[in-house]
This record gives sequence, C-alpha cells and structure tokens, in this order.
Amino acid sequence: MINKILSFYVLIRYGELPSELKYYYRDTYYCRLVQLKYILKDYFFKKKYKELSFNGEFAPELQFVLPFAYWHHKNGTLKNTFSSKYTKELYFFSPNHEERFETRTNEGNYNYEMPRILYSQDYDMSKWLPVPLKETYQNNVYVYEKPILIIANRYNMEWDGPPVSYYSIEMLTYMLDRLKDKFTIIYNRPRPQNITMDNSDIYDMDEFEWLAKEYPQVILMEDLWAKNEAGARNFNHLQLMVYANATHFISIHGGTATLASYFGGTNLILSKKGPEHHFKCFEKLYPKFSNAKILHAKTDQEVKSYIEKHYI
Repeated sequence: MINKILSFYVLIRYGELPSELKYYYRDTYYCRLVQLKYILKDYFFKKKYKELSFNGEFAPELQFVLPFAYWHHKNGTLKNTFSSKYTKELYFFSPNHEERFETRTNEGNYNYEMPRILYSQDYDMSKWLPVPLKETYQNNVYVYEKPILIIANRYNMEWDGPPVSYYSIEMLTYMLDRLKDKFTIIYNRPRPQNITMDNSDIYDMDEFEWLAKEYPQVILMEDLWAKNEAGARNFNHLQLMVYANATHFISIHGGTATLASYFGGTNLILSKKGPEHHFKCFEKLYPKFSNAKILHAKTDQEVKSYIEKHYI
C-alpha cells in the first residue's frame, strides 16, 4: 500500500518517468519514511543500538552504507556492522565488525534500512558523513619520486551483457604514452580471487603481460600485493593504503570509481551509460566523499580531452 502511494506521488510530481528510473524515486521516499522510526533513538536517547547489515554490491556500500555507519559512529549510536569479507578495514571505526557474507548480491542492494539505496534524485542527505579513509591509511611505504597516478580499470559483465565502460589496450596506450614521464603509474584491475564477487562476471583483457612487456615502469597493484611490504591483511586493505598516497585517479564507473573518489585530488571517471547519468551522481554525490574533483567522461574521446587538460 505504501509503495502504491509513493508511486502515485512520484507520478504526480515527476510525470511519466521511464520505468527503469521511477522506482529509484519511490525508493528514496520509502527510505526516508523508514528513518522516521529512529528519530528518538538517533537524536534524543543516543545509546549504542544501531546494527547495520549489508550484503549488496561494492558501489552502494561505499556510497550509502559506509557513510551511514560512520555517521552513527560519530553520533554515538553505532553498535555493530556486518558486511562481506575483506571489509574490516573499511569499517575501521566500527566497535564490532563482522565479515559475514561470502558473496555480494543484487538483492542486497535493496536494504531500505539505509537512508538511500542505489540512485536517488536527492543527495542532500542527513545521517551521512564522509569517511576519512585517506587520513586513516596514508603511509610511508608507498611513496615514490613522482606523484602517484592510479589507473583503476575494470572489464566486467554490465547489465547482463558484455563490458561497456572500460579502458581498452588502445586507450591504455594513449594514457601511458602521455603520462608515464610525469607520474608513477599504478595499474589496478583486481582479479576475482582478490575481491568479494557479486553477480557480474570478470573477463580477461590479457593486458597484464602486455603491460609488463611494453611498459615495465608501470607498477601493477597485484605485484604490490605479492610483495605486501606494508603488511596488508587483504587486497582491499592494500588498495586503501596505496590509494591514500595518491592524488590522481583514472577510473571506471561503479565501485572502481567510488573507491577512487574517497581520496581527494582528481578522479577522471569513464561512464558511457547508466542511471548515474540521469541522477547526476558524478556531479552531486561523488564529490561529497572527499571533495575530490570529479571529471565525468562519456566517451573515449572525452577521456583524452580531460587527460590533456587536467593531467598533462
């Protein structure tokens, strides 16, 4: 009944939205209603009561769940957090964090106990605070003569089909030829065994051997993991430590771009399609994580233009 009322309200207020988008509008209002039942606990009693559990995808966890948990931590109301494996370092502030889930699920994204889920028409959020990952994980291990540039790529199934947004060998060649003399470039495309998998298959680009042969000066994140000079407890922990020492990022939409946006500096994001465009996530949400400058490219040519203007 509530969903029908909210759907009608969305129809009246926003008109005939495409069916693939209108549910996000409705879900935003539903999440607001759910939060009303916690007003007394959150703003008056302020005891440690909040137990947050999330087994959805990496991007929404970083976008909405982690900042919500941090808000409760700062508010004095966080009791426990439960998430997927390899997340303890993300929830470093949690009084008790349990890595409960072996895989991430799309169904887990629709956790209406959070102030937002997935995409939203409103990113002016309460109960949301940026998490200081950069300040927490900066270190003296991953320091180089030239400033670090992270190229965070992915080559995954998208919308149950082939990859759409990714940096091809051709695009990597363009970037590396122009940026290798200015930056210490660290290339990151995690293998399945290093991360918690969701419903998207990871494909092989065959770029690692090519990089080692053609651009030996490029550092592979997986090689840093093999050496593990800083004693990282898992691959995610290593990423946090390396990213914390960088101020320049080139990434792909989704969890790849969201994580890179937590560390300040400049983050160039390639996103060729997706609800992020309609909801202006890269303008309204992603800068909130760390005040990073977010550059959204919709095409390979726009990536090249941003590189020429902001990285060279």
